[in-house]
Amino acid sequence: MSRLLNIEEPAAAMQRPSMTAFLALGFRPLYIAGAAWALISIALWIFAPQTLDGPLPHVYWHAHEMLWGFIITIAVGFLLTASATWTGFNPLAGKPLGALCLLWLIARIGFLAGGLTGFWIATAAEVLFFLAAAASLMRVMVKGRSRRNYGLPVLMLALGAADLLYLLAALEGNYATLMQRFDLGLIGMAVIALLIARRVIPFFSMRMVQGLQIPMLTRSGQVQMVFSALALASGVLLQIVPATGPAFLPLLMAFSLALTGLISLGQLLAWRPLAVLRKPMLWILYLGYAFIGIGLLVAAVQVSGLLDPALLRGLLARSATHVHLIGMAGFCILIIGMLTRTALGHLGRPLALDGSMLASYWLMVAAVVFRLAALWPSAASQHLLHLAAAAWILCMGLYLWRFVPMLIRPRPDKPATAAPPRAATQPAQAR
Repeated sequence: MSRLLNIEEPAAAMQRPSMTAFLALGFRPLYIAGAAWALISIALWIFAPQTLDGPLPHVYWHAHEMLWGFIITIAVGFLLTASATWTGFNPLAGKPLGALCLLWLIARIGFLAGGLTGFWIATAAEVLFFLAAAASLMRVMVKGRSRRNYGLPVLMLALGAADLLYLLAALEGNYATLMQRFDLGLIGMAVIALLIARRVIPFFSMRMVQGLQIPMLTRSGQVQMVFSALALASGVLLQIVPATGPAFLPLLMAFSLALTGLISLGQLLAWRPLAVLRKPMLWILYLGYAFIGIGLLVAAVQVSGLLDPALLRGLLARSATHVHLIGMAGFCILIIGMLTRTALGHLGRPLALDGSMLASYWLMVAAVVFRLAALWPSAASQHLLHLAAAAWILCMGLYLWRFVPMLIRPRPDKPATAAPPRAATQPAQAR
């Protein structure tokens, strides 16, 4: 087990909260916003679902807010911060970053408040959020000549477009179309998650485990990106062509998803997972990456339509299975690891866990186990859902309790008025 620290601030070293520090880099407000909304939205969905009766009702709201309101929000916060390191230029800080966060907040309130007017205001705010984030990323990528990252702003726009399509389908009330468009957002987020994780996991591992040498797997990563993008493009085409269109499109999508998942699992084995078992800050990232690969394989089975439906009875027959394997077991386990590791690094703190941080890891794992178990219909399903929600809420609550005081204050080694530092926690090859 890696060394656990009770990381306390000496009273003399504690600086006052500072709006300048809070809005210095994208991860500070957006990590807080995303984690807080993850806690609130699950509490509402599980314990007060009667409040979710607007134009985006019940499961529609839950699916949207977990993917676009939480998971992708954390991704935007990470990218706005990492791009400052990759390019040497901070995409958003100060009032512009505050305005971006205000758009995010308007969207959350609008979708929750109910009423058609609130829905359209929220939709407009959300579209502007993605446009502003993508434009800010592209500006610094071009300015910093970070050509290998030009695709990230494009993917951000694609996630925004999938979001808009999802919202329009929700108004129509067509559940089948809704899930297809949700899957577009899920696959688009998987492309970003795989791209970022493949860069940072080997780098973090070699820095933390003395003497560990693992390959960056650039070539397999390029193949992985090609097939994940092909899966996304196939999904888009399935939205455009009629239901009686080319029969090869589902097969192409399934093949691309399966190959992407297999490559992910192969990469994971090459990264020597047994070497990081005593490092929770690393194995949490490995575990999330593994679940994304497994979830993509399950999604491929469901999309292909080749297997006899009788063979798919139970978990594999439900779209909720691949959604929760990729979205919760994959993205969210990765997220809790990245929320701690990247925040500590960018805040100039020791890269070590205290008891509350480690507890948040195990609570997230417990939430995933309970939620996946609840997918199997049984008399215990409702109880398992409640256990999953309780573990989730405690996980996010612990993160906020531990990190909000740090995220709203200047770095201990920098005064509040200093320019936001370039973080040294991201790999140079990411440029």
